[in-house]
Amino acid sequence: MLNRAGKSLHGYAWEITTVEGGHGLNELLSSRRIVLNGIVNGIDVSEWDPSSDEHIGFHYSADDLSGKAQCKIALQKELGLPIRPECPMIGFIGRLDYQKGIDLIRWGIPELMKDDVQFVMLGSGDPLYEDWMRAAETTYRDKFRGWVGFNIPISHRITAGCDILLMPSRYEPCGLNQLYAMRYGTVPVVHATGGLRDTVENFSPYAGDGSGEGTGWTFSPLTKESMLETLRTAILTYKDHKSTWKALMRRGMLRDFTWETAAIQYEQVFEWTCMDPPYIP
Repeated sequence: MLNRAGKSLHGYAWEITTVEGGHGLNELLSSRRIVLNGIVNGIDVSEWDPSSDEHIGFHYSADDLSGKAQCKIALQKELGLPIRPECPMIGFIGRLDYQKGIDLIRWGIPELMKDDVQFVMLGSGDPLYEDWMRAAETTYRDKFRGWVGFNIPISHRITAGCDILLMPSRYEPCGLNQLYAMRYGTVPVVHATGGLRDTVENFSPYAGDGSGEGTGWTFSPLTKESMLETLRTAILTYKDHKSTWKALMRRGMLRDFTWETAAIQYEQVFEWTCMDPPYIP
């Protein structure tokens, strides 16, 4: 499916032309698909910058990743988890509701906690999931932490300290947390939907310079089994293929998700609108 520029529509722009994603507007949107455009969000790279972030205790960059290991240790200390730099740490930041796939995390945690991992969640929303997070923290004392509520400094420290960010959203027009994660060298594992599919390039170990290509993992279908299988692939890569993992981190950190890039695309759409204004009878 092509837009006015002759390029494939971004994920969510295509999804809203379908019955499942259009919520009753799909026929109208489909009739306008020739002028329908998707633009990926930008992020504030001055606020979200691991080399200068005021909320984290250790700074780092794509050229020097040593500070990220220190951020992980500091996060483990802050959360009262065992100090284990070698243990893969998975994070989730977001609303606790159905759209964000929290039910999949809830169903998957008992199996995931059998593995050698630590898991930290930050968010608020449905009281059912808030209560579950508190209970899981008690059940898995050395492996799980759930922070109910939202706290900007801790969101930065989770983003910097974790190795993997999980986003099993059912739908996501773009998403920001996966962009923050890549900026901080935290590898995203996301459901292949909307803007998540657009922004996270699925890792391919058999391409590129020997360390592979891509910036994370996408999974589909949206099932507990698919999510856990993909997470375990990421965990195995983290544990057994250190040079590949570092290459994944650096590729994500070097991606350009600035608002300047998004603004250029918005300006292009405005130009098209002036060239071909809508017909008003």
